[in-house]
Amino acid sequence: MAQNFAHGNYSHTQKNARNSGGGRTPRDRARRTLSQNFLVDRHAIDLMVKAAAPEGLVLEPGTGPGALTLALAEAGARVIGYEIDPLLAGKLAARTRSDPRIDVVRGDFTASRAPREPFAVVGNIPYSVTSKIVDWCLRAPAMTSATLLTQREYARKRTGDYGRWSLVTVESWPWFSWRLGDTIGRESFRPVPSVDSAILLVQRRPEPLVVRGRRSYQELVELGFGGVGGSVRASLKTRYQGVDAALAAAGVARDAVVGHVHPDQWITLWERLCR
Repeated sequence: MAQNFAHGNYSHTQKNARNSGGGRTPRDRARRTLSQNFLVDRHAIDLMVKAAAPEGLVLEPGTGPGALTLALAEAGARVIGYEIDPLLAGKLAARTRSDPRIDVVRGDFTASRAPREPFAVVGNIPYSVTSKIVDWCLRAPAMTSATLLTQREYARKRTGDYGRWSLVTVESWPWFSWRLGDTIGRESFRPVPSVDSAILLVQRRPEPLVVRGRRSYQELVELGFGGVGGSVRASLKTRYQGVDAALAAAGVARDAVVGHVHPDQWITLWERLCR
């Protein structure tokens, strides 16, 4: 959720908390419950807009007061912003009432129905619901891309930056590419979180790498990630014939653990074992 949050207002909130005996104000507690860390750095907002290259319809999960919302609209997008916090949603709706480029929806983005027309998702999303938002994006048939500001560790895991690959990435790889974008330091947010963030880019491929056989591909990957026997080879041998030849063709070592198998190698394994 993006916010051009004035430092004076933030200090005022903290002052109220101290005056109440060191406890949190109701707004402090709401921010914590909703995992709200508002983006205050204009350069970081510009990096998000540059990465997203918005055009056409853009859905924004968690608008906050709307710094990113306005930047997306100024870049040429038609923005539907979702905000679960009624106070923030009301303020942004009032502020943008006369702007035809922006529509503010009070509610949970993950409970919304995906548009039928092509659209992109762009947002500074709460850490606590990152996986839920990513899952929603991957299930939306008309989504073209998602540019999400997430916890840096999450973005690195999903893009193989640790040298390992996750089930979510591998299972969706034939249809979506995953890329790690710029790091956004924790000092770019208010309240300041305990970790840095990074831009995660998920883009639908123009042509899928698996045209027919989605279910068989996913079953293969799920079995491999099932952990039977401690290696990909041991797991796949419980169901498939010709596993050793398929591993050789894909360039996968016989003792490779599942996380070290590149998503492109899974495509080769599927082609050899399932087609």
